[in-house]
Amino acid sequence: MELRARLVVEGFITGLHKSPYHGFSVEFTEHRPYNPGDEIKHIDWKAYGKTDRYFIKQFEEETNLKSYVIVDASRSMNYASQGHLKKFEYASFVAAALSYLMVDQRDAVGLTVYDEKVRTFLPPRATRLYLKQVLKELESVEPGNKTSTAQSLHEVAERIKRRGLVVILSDLFDDPKQVMTAFKHFRHKGNDVIVMQVLDPLERSFAFGTDAIFKDLESGEELMTQPWHIQKAYQQSMREFLDFYKRECRENNIDYVLLDTATPFDKALFEYLNKRKRMH
Repeated sequence: MELRARLVVEGFITGLHKSPYHGFSVEFTEHRPYNPGDEIKHIDWKAYGKTDRYFIKQFEEETNLKSYVIVDASRSMNYASQGHLKKFEYASFVAAALSYLMVDQRDAVGLTVYDEKVRTFLPPRATRLYLKQVLKELESVEPGNKTSTAQSLHEVAERIKRRGLVVILSDLFDDPKQVMTAFKHFRHKGNDVIVMQVLDPLERSFAFGTDAIFKDLESGEELMTQPWHIQKAYQQSMREFLDFYKRECRENNIDYVLLDTATPFDKALFEYLNKRKRMH
């Protein structure tokens, strides 16, 4: 898991240098873009000479953000269509890469894993040794049990003592209104929130073709049907489900990112860095 996280992060950073996003310099641990009101004496003129952009030298205490990475390990996250990772594997790889990147930036990172209740709660710390513990935990988790996203998130919101950045990785297959109330709980306590909804491509398209038996991973209930009969209705319901989260998150100042397991990990890392940059 550590090697995978490192390779994802290193590949991502190399990609940033080749991309138009020069705002994220190599040294994004030590620099941040100049904002109106910053003291001119802190401008790094060498960086300006190289990039033609103003960067402020950043001091260690400025960078120490507390991040809480929360991963859904309920049974529905165990799903994968042919040729794709299971949703939980995908979410845990994203969580590992984010944790690696956060510690690389001298930010503190913590990990929470839940299904119908909170199974793991590691409070944020900023050391490499602690990162190993976070990654080891992610590697050892097996999804199981039913989902109780809303209830578990409320519990985590109560346990967070120092506000910071909350990153939630889940398929969000729970009552959307209750889940939104839990998201708002984090905001109410002064946290910034990024919600990363992880789905399988087939869960979005429902392109199953011929007759199929559908099995509920959490209840074991089975249903025989012809997917093409219900595909349009399913897609409409899925659109409404996703639109609800998009709209509600936007209205509550929560960042929402839709990922499916065919999406490159870079998207999640870029969304995080974008958020991190706006938080200064």
